[in-house]
Amino acid sequence: MANELSNLKPQPGSRKAAMRVGRGEGSGKGKTAGRGSKGQRARGTVPIGFEGGQMPLHRRLPKRGFKNIHAKHYFEVTVEKLNKRFEDGATVDIRAIKAVGLISEKIDKNGRLLRNANLKILGNGEITKKLHVIADKFTKSAQEKIEAAGGTISTGEESK
Repeated sequence: MANELSNLKPQPGSRKAAMRVGRGEGSGKGKTAGRGSKGQRARGTVPIGFEGGQMPLHRRLPKRGFKNIHAKHYFEVTVEKLNKRFEDGATVDIRAIKAVGLISEKIDKNGRLLRNANLKILGNGEITKKLHVIADKFTKSAQEKIEAAGGTISTGEESK
C-alpha cells in the first residue's frame, strides 16, 4: 500500500492517549483529579497574567508610543533592481513590480500587512535601460538617474 494522503497513519507508539482524570480512585487520578485540594486553581481557571490580586505587570508598566492608523506605507524599490528585472522600453508600475517578484503582494519590509501601499523608487545603484516608471514618490537621485538613462517618470496621480 502506497503512502497516500488518504491513508496516512501515525507510527505505532508515537501517539499516547491522554490520562482521563476524575474517573474514580482506582484510576490513580480520582477525587481531586491531580489539582490538589482547595484554592483557586482547584476550582476554576486562572486568567493569564493574574498575580493573586496584586496589580499585574502589564498594568504596572507605563504605556509607550502609539500606532498611527493614517500613516502612509511605501514599498521601496531601487533603480538597480529595476534595471536588472525589466527590459529596455518597459513601463514599470506597482503591478509590474509585483509581477516580477520585487515586492510581496501584502507585506512591506517590516513585515506589516498592507492594503493600500504606495511605491517609492530609490536612487541606489545604476540604471542603463530606458524605462517609463510610474510610482507615488521618487528620490531626487532616482529621478535624475532614470531621466539621464533616457527614461521618463510620472507619479500615480498623473496616470489615474
